[in-house]
Amino acid sequence: MLDAADAADATRARRRTAPPTWLVLTLACSGQFLVVLDVSVVNVALPSMRAGLGLSAQGLQWVVNAYTIAFAGFMLLGGRAGDLYGRKRMFLVGLGLFTLASLGGGLAQAEWQLLVARAVQGLGAAVLAPSTLTILTAAVPEGAARARAIGTWTAVGAGGGAAGGLVGGVLVDALSWRWVLLINVPVGAVVLAGAVCWLAEGRNGDRRRLDLPGAVLVTAGLATLAYGISQTEASGWTAASTVVPLLAGLALIGAFLVVESRTAAPLMPLGLFRLRAVASANAGKFLSGAAMFCMWFFMTLYLQNVLGYTPLEAGLALVPSSLAVLVGSKLAPRLMPSVGARNVAVLGTVVAAVGFGWQSTLSVEGAYLTSIMMPGILMMLGAGLAATPLAALAMSGARPGEAGLVSGLVNTSRTMGGSLGLAVMSTIAAARSAGSGAAGTPEVLTEGYALVFRTSAVVLLAGAVLMLVWLPRRASAS
Repeated sequence: MLDAADAADATRARRRTAPPTWLVLTLACSGQFLVVLDVSVVNVALPSMRAGLGLSAQGLQWVVNAYTIAFAGFMLLGGRAGDLYGRKRMFLVGLGLFTLASLGGGLAQAEWQLLVARAVQGLGAAVLAPSTLTILTAAVPEGAARARAIGTWTAVGAGGGAAGGLVGGVLVDALSWRWVLLINVPVGAVVLAGAVCWLAEGRNGDRRRLDLPGAVLVTAGLATLAYGISQTEASGWTAASTVVPLLAGLALIGAFLVVESRTAAPLMPLGLFRLRAVASANAGKFLSGAAMFCMWFFMTLYLQNVLGYTPLEAGLALVPSSLAVLVGSKLAPRLMPSVGARNVAVLGTVVAAVGFGWQSTLSVEGAYLTSIMMPGILMMLGAGLAATPLAALAMSGARPGEAGLVSGLVNTSRTMGGSLGLAVMSTIAAARSAGSGAAGTPEVLTEGYALVFRTSAVVLLAGAVLMLVWLPRRASAS
């Protein structure tokens, strides 16, 4: 009886000291916001970076690629490490690396220093991002409350990507390009302090060693593949600088699959993909990322290169789209209980496809209301509607010990889909412009951008059909 009383007292003590759910949600979403924001925030600062540090054309490209390649390449490792060594621990390690690298990048005095800092930022983001979702899902029970929490997480992440152009424009105009990176330092320090004080440690995996051979192979394979993809815009798909890393990346991923099928403690149990929810939701994330990630990139180019907007004006012009993705992300969990997660994902994808189709009618003298605001709202409203049910379906198919891994897969699918999609769409736009004669004129650029949006609309419609056929109807506990 004394043992039972002691256990009851311990349970009551844990309840008294457990942080409120809203605080856990705030900390997790803050980490996710920083990770996603840094994918896009540097874009408007690139000309100032080039002037300030004398960056080469190749170096300018790698300011973006060093982050995204490290982010995508280490994502699975970060997710599995959270399962094995603790979510809070990996959250702190990832956020600490990210914050220190942001300080180093903001103080960089040479090109190589900036590029190393961006790569370390990406590594920190890869460790941090999966932990944000697993911390959230561990704190909120399965059901409507978790759907709302995932909706908030999705909205914050999407809002971070959407706000990148605006935040970057304000910081560059008001201060300097260095503050695009330095702004992460005070924010990261506050979130770190909150996480140390309030987050509870938790791990669902066993204490087996991390699958280092698998981790090395998948990280090297994804990083090499991402490098090959990044080369396509400058060199084309048939150049040796593109083909060699693409083939090498595929070979490394093939070797990873062989190792995973034979090891006793795999980094990524291949049987996971026999779970319909996990496989189908990640396929949907990949296609959605491939079609939608390029929206901000090409809309910014259209606004500045064709319509003559400044970076800050371009960021302000896309504010309605940023708000729309937040609305969609918060609306989705309200619809999911009655409509079904699959149907909400399909609905959001179709709405986004309509927006991309509308955007493909842009012209050299497009009016703000009909050429930017309204199609942008539809594109991002659909993106927000689709993202939450896809994440919920993927996580509902995961066993507790694999939650971090599935979270890493969700982020990897979206990031790799976005990288591949942006490379393909950039090649499509460049090929259309090159075949139109007077390259670089507003008319020719507009033709290339319009073709990109039409192609994205087709990809999204194909994705909607795939989701309708393959996704389970509702998210449920595994």
